[in-house]
Amino acid sequence: MRAVRVLSAALLTLGLAAAPVAADSSPSPSASDDDGAPTRAGTSFRTATEVEQGQTATARASTGDYLYWSFPADAGQRPTVHATVKLPESHAAETWQIDVYDGLRRRQACQYGAQTRTAGADTPSVELECVLRTVRAWSEPWANDPLPGTYYVRLTALRVTTADLGQAVDAELRVDSKDMGGAAAVDGALAEPLVPGIATRDGSDEENDDPAVLADLEPEDGWTSGWWSDRWVWTAAGGALAALAGVAGYRLTRGSGRPPGVPPTA
Repeated sequence: MRAVRVLSAALLTLGLAAAPVAADSSPSPSASDDDGAPTRAGTSFRTATEVEQGQTATARASTGDYLYWSFPADAGQRPTVHATVKLPESHAAETWQIDVYDGLRRRQACQYGAQTRTAGADTPSVELECVLRTVRAWSEPWANDPLPGTYYVRLTALRVTTADLGQAVDAELRVDSKDMGGAAAVDGALAEPLVPGIATRDGSDEENDDPAVLADLEPEDGWTSGWWSDRWVWTAAGGALAALAGVAGYRLTRGSGRPPGVPPTA
């Protein structure tokens, strides 16, 4: 009997020692998938997950959570934010909303799009969209115009029944932009884009992983805010055409240079 007890204790000890090894061998969830698209969302402005334009970010969350993402937008771009929330099989009516904030954390109004939508009971999903105004290179201090820099997206449910709180949902976010060209150009530009940590990054030789730098993403072609735009090309072309029209009009209207009825001199 004593030998049986000793053998049982030894087997139990081996089982407890092997359990952590099995747990460690399982893969841990990653913050991004194979193509670099994020697979989780932040819970505040400071922890917002960075998303490049054109990527589709996903996140697994619970009803009632606040989900935050951030993306870069440059002057002349008109960003469009798309969000899709896949709801549980059984739920009551829920209202979902996306809000977009600029680098100064000012809420930016949607030019058009369904920013808030109510999903009926047992609806499988809800889709939201927000088309922002064109980002300006410069603005008056009193204005609320969107400026170049980091933008934040917040996705959440506004009115949820107590029974639905905490139910699992899947969220997808995608940001695309349309280049509005020189028609949206203005005179003037910001000294730096409104990006968290930009002063620390550009004014020192510190390493790139400095925790003070809170945002690393920028537009694919870099920050192009400045005085140059294709508006100058159209201005120069218009000036050249006006000069040619003036020369042509002069040649058509100047005549022979002699009053009518006066014969030429010998």
